[in-house]
Amino acid sequence: VTDRHPRVTNPPLHPARSMKLVSQIRCFGGWIQKFVHQSAAVSCEMTFTVFVPSKAQNQKVPSLYYLSGLTCSPDNFIQKAGAFAAAEREGIMLIAPDTSPRGVPIEGDSDAYDFGVAAGFYVDATEPKWSTNYRMYSYVTEELPELVSEHLPTTEKKSITGHSMGGHGALTIYLKNPGIYQSVSAFAPICNPTNCPWGVKAFTGYFGPDNKEKWMAHDATVLMRSYEGPKTPILIDQGAADSFLEKELHPEAFAEACEAVGHPLELRMQEGYDHSYFFISTFIDDHIKFHAENLA
Repeated sequence: VTDRHPRVTNPPLHPARSMKLVSQIRCFGGWIQKFVHQSAAVSCEMTFTVFVPSKAQNQKVPSLYYLSGLTCSPDNFIQKAGAFAAAEREGIMLIAPDTSPRGVPIEGDSDAYDFGVAAGFYVDATEPKWSTNYRMYSYVTEELPELVSEHLPTTEKKSITGHSMGGHGALTIYLKNPGIYQSVSAFAPICNPTNCPWGVKAFTGYFGPDNKEKWMAHDATVLMRSYEGPKTPILIDQGAADSFLEKELHPEAFAEACEAVGHPLELRMQEGYDHSYFFISTFIDDHIKFHAENLA
């Protein structure tokens, strides 16, 4: 293995396709790289971070998208999850996007921790105030994968995971796009957002109080009841000491939906663990191994 930086290709300039490498650091033989680019999906500059394993110096590798939770930036996962040794070992590229657009001229978008900035909920807003910029579903499912495919050494195979709001995003994106992602897992996901305060607040703001069809279209528990895609097992880890468990997360509702349609689910209740990155870092290796098996 050489010590050279992984190459970033430069296709012809296009405002929605070009990206700039702003930092990189060596880690476990691979490289952590941070990029910025102008996003057509959310109409502002966006940042995302990747871990490129050393295997990518010689061949394309599959990718695992990690969607972060409320209040997070692309840095939280990179700095706290401890995922690099496993990703290097399995030869998987990790891709961590932001949780919302930032720096856009929307009054009140930073007034609350659970709506607006760092709380995009991975949906495309329909309410006029938010619909131009808050299109994180399109960003994560369309624009970012296309950008990654054009510039970075990835194969077509990809999987998705996430934490809390990001776990909600991972589950719903997987279920809404059958066969596009090889597998899905989640840490303490918001499983039934139409039935919890976080979700009701977000969906009311982004979709309006009466657009319940849109609400249901981004609820993993509802989506599972009508899902007809591949029955690849789903892995969820949930801390039993999570202070948000009963009020916000509702994994039991998702488990019931999976059981009703015969979809395999491994829901692991982890005694003593909370909602933090201490919890995520404890079980991240299991999740990367799980996805590696499905990406092989």
